Amino acid sequence: MTFSRMKLQLAAMLASMVLGIAIAACVGGTPDPVMSASEETAPAQKTVSTLQTVMDRGHLICIGNPSAPGFSVRQADGSFTGFDTDFCRAVAAAVFGDAGKFEIRPATVSERFAMLAAGEADVLIRNTTNTMSRDTDLGGNFAPTIFYDGQGIMVRAADGIHSLENLEGRSVCVAVGTTAEFNLADVMAARGIGYTPVVVDTNDEIITAYAEGRCDATTTDKSGLVGRRAGLPDPAGHIILDETLSKVPLGPMVRHGDDQWYDLVKWVVNVTFLAEELGVTSANADAMKDSSDPNIQRLLGVTGEFGSFIGVSNDWAYNVIAQVGNYGEIYDRHLGPGTRHHIPRGLNNSWVNGGLLYSPPIR
Repeated sequence: MTFSRMKLQLAAMLASMVLGIAIAACVGGTPDPVMSASEETAPAQKTVSTLQTVMDRGHLICIGNPSAPGFSVRQADGSFTGFDTDFCRAVAAAVFGDAGKFEIRPATVSERFAMLAAGEADVLIRNTTNTMSRDTDLGGNFAPTIFYDGQGIMVRAADGIHSLENLEGRSVCVAVGTTAEFNLADVMAARGIGYTPVVVDTNDEIITAYAEGRCDATTTDKSGLVGRRAGLPDPAGHIILDETLSKVPLGPMVRHGDDQWYDLVKWVVNVTFLAEELGVTSANADAMKDSSDPNIQRLLGVTGEFGSFIGVSNDWAYNVIAQVGNYGEIYDRHLGPGTRHHIPRGLNNSWVNGGLLYSPPIR
């Protein structure tokens, strides 16, 4: 059969199919549904946005941790303070121009996601790890990572241990059967470092064994080490090494389905990164409004109308920086050298200083 004949037969078949469909529609096809007048004129149901809900309520509700030293701790008067708490304050500053208009609702590890999904809070900022399942199947959206955590090592300052290599021939306390045990073994083997694992039954027993001197070092997630160090008789006598043995990216989480609110929380985090990069602080934010740098002008709302993109006033980023500070200020306030925790910034540095904190531009 020639190619031309094949084309003619195909055209005939298509024409026959179209004619058949047309005849069926005329004599026996299913008619389109007829809408009633009420259905035609009924207004579409509108879902109230999270931002509008927050504004109508008059304050922000964040899910937090009541007992994570350095990150979020409930004080005797019921108030909260810490690194995570400051990011809740930053969102409140962006929405209301007042960092004090927020509430922390404490939650356990098992409660936090259900509370967010049920609408009992507006944002989860509770040392929560960003994972694929949480970001997709669980119905969450993660803002940029605010703390690149990971498995760390705590040692006594007097022992002169400053790297994993210094643990050669030494002992490390670790909980049996945990990812910490396996990660430690993998990393040490890969780097050819000989050590003696001191295996205990639970994470809670690690600090006891370490405090009793049964090991030279202890290992778990760095944010967990911060809390454990704070409970030691002499917290300043212990340091958390800059080495990170695994990936644990912590960040704010919001519900799926509200892009405006997700954008707002995401950009609140971004401007803390950007402000540090540009040298804008809570102390100089007012003076920086006179800067000739277009990037700083846009950041502080001197030029552009970027606040309208996320539904807030144009000085939203200025309010975040002036009332809460840039990322470096927040970090140093709760986790830096002047605190009892003193976690080296490492990956939590601005990209200009070799870290991972990197904000897209405001343009």
